[in-house]
Amino acid sequence: MTPKDVLELARENKIVMVDLKFIDFPGIWQHFSVPLSELKEESFEEGFGFDGSSIRGWQAINASDMLILPDANTVMIDPFREYPTLSLICNILDPVTKEFYTRDPRYIAQKAENYLKSLGVADTAYFGPEAEFFVFDNVQYDQTANSSFYLVDSKEGIWNSGTDEDPNLAHKPRHKEGYFPVPPTDSLEDMRTEMVVEMQKAGIYVEAQHHEVATGGQCEIDMRFSPLVSMADQLMLFKYIIKNVARRNGKTATFMPKPIFGDNGSGMHTHQSLWKDGKPLFGGNGYAGLSEIALYYMGGVLKHSAALAALTNPTTNSYKRLVPGFEAPVNLAYSARNRSAALRIPMYSASPKAKRVEVRFPDPSCNPYLAFSAMLMAGLDGIENKIDVGEPLDKDIYELGPEELASVPQMPGSLDEAMDSLEADHEFLLKGDVFTEDALMTWIDYKREREIDELRLRPHPYEFFMYYDI
Repeated sequence: MTPKDVLELARENKIVMVDLKFIDFPGIWQHFSVPLSELKEESFEEGFGFDGSSIRGWQAINASDMLILPDANTVMIDPFREYPTLSLICNILDPVTKEFYTRDPRYIAQKAENYLKSLGVADTAYFGPEAEFFVFDNVQYDQTANSSFYLVDSKEGIWNSGTDEDPNLAHKPRHKEGYFPVPPTDSLEDMRTEMVVEMQKAGIYVEAQHHEVATGGQCEIDMRFSPLVSMADQLMLFKYIIKNVARRNGKTATFMPKPIFGDNGSGMHTHQSLWKDGKPLFGGNGYAGLSEIALYYMGGVLKHSAALAALTNPTTNSYKRLVPGFEAPVNLAYSARNRSAALRIPMYSASPKAKRVEVRFPDPSCNPYLAFSAMLMAGLDGIENKIDVGEPLDKDIYELGPEELASVPQMPGSLDEAMDSLEADHEFLLKGDVFTEDALMTWIDYKREREIDELRLRPHPYEFFMYYDI
């Protein structure tokens, strides 16, 4: 699409408003809208001014003016607005220098793609995330100086099997049994289909949708793989559609990794592969039909996994899911088929085009531009330095003895540990000026001050259960 194409699309659809969307540092879409009359062809080069001081992790108030630059290739008609509205995803520029803003996550992802091409190893990095989510009927939470609580509820939650729902029609998935019962136990089939239809209208290629393992409305919709920046754009649109379709149906959707105690959390297994000149590079004669490049790529990801966690699992809640001894992929090993390893090689097809690496530890609370870029940079570091991935772990990890298990390294156990790991190991992210020292230190400081410390300062409700009578 060209700027001229965008304006023609707007005229054909009698557009009233133009919505300019951009991603903040932690990973949530922000936006403001302008009347169509304000959008000109030159707007795609000159941008629109806005105050960046209120955006989390961005400018100080004494340097708050910023420019937002629409990307014509991201144009769509927003299906959730009452008035015809055109939507554009944007980059951020400094209004004085006219340079792209180094803390803009989308720009970081664009630099990662450019760095890949500059190496000559490949020209395209494909990403295919499987972002799980929950759909609830009611969510309440509050935090004050003298109280704290949360309550999530779902009509299909097993905890409601004994409540009077006037009438209660049962058929509620038991804990860890939400994968794949038919309706009426799966009560969200039609809503997920509605989500898929909206995604298809927006140009997202959907491969499948289904209920996930947990009770209480856990779901998954799978998108076809796409190049890094394109897929990050799609994942943000994916979240937007899911949340708004849920809202349209009187429900609420969340990508919080672990909203329910005692059942599976939501992960975001991320399939990755490198291609050059339209040909796949991960197929070969090595382990599980992989090439040497693919094995080195995995070596880089495993070497830097602890640091990657700060970007792929960036919330305190992420580590309620990444707990040893359960199904979460905390073990830093690789395997064909074995889902208990952090890296898996899917074996559904022997075709070189289907060969990919599935990184299983990320979760959907991440900023996709940062998470995808970091994983790519780790993999490229593995290729550049020929990092040995070691031996595969094809055994059932839950049957390993203590000595064998002790030899398998694990993911960080908390966001604090992950930040320490990123602080100690981030040189691989600075190559090609993809991430800057400023962006990474801002990320670490923000997470420690705004999230880790904030949680650490507050009494937890369960502490009253354990300690009130101490």
